[in-house]
Amino acid sequence: MAMEPYIPFGKVTIVQGNPGEGKTTFALRLAAACTTGGTLPGMKPLPPFQVIYQTAEDGLGDTVKPRLIEAEADLDRVLVIDEAKRELTLSDERIEKAITQNGARLIILDPIQAYMGDKADMNKANEVRPMFAALPKLRSVPGAPLSLSDT
Repeated sequence: MAMEPYIPFGKVTIVQGNPGEGKTTFALRLAAACTTGGTLPGMKPLPPFQVIYQTAEDGLGDTVKPRLIEAEADLDRVLVIDEAKRELTLSDERIEKAITQNGARLIILDPIQAYMGDKADMNKANEVRPMFAALPKLRSVPGAPLSLSDT
């Protein structure tokens, strides 16, 4: 478990809360702990591993990287899937490929709404369901997706 008993490997974990309550800070500190073998309260030490961190809200260079440095992350173990040519969605094969090729054990998507695709309305179950249907396939690879959601 990445953070026993709250974030088990091979499962989808959704961190939900109101804006400004620290979801992204928690995710960045979790990523840092996972990349260095460090811990957070309630977390057993693990050997360091690769983390995929995707964000649609914050700049990587001016916001995410400084916050990861502050959290003492091993930046060589934090991976980002390039979205310059094509936005990433939950059903995108690049996620599974990145997990497999890099041995990532944790994926952070911040916020989850940004990775639903532009044709999915979060308020319509028939549009959201197909996007989440891709997640069981990801659980079969050695990563543990962690999705973040703002309300």
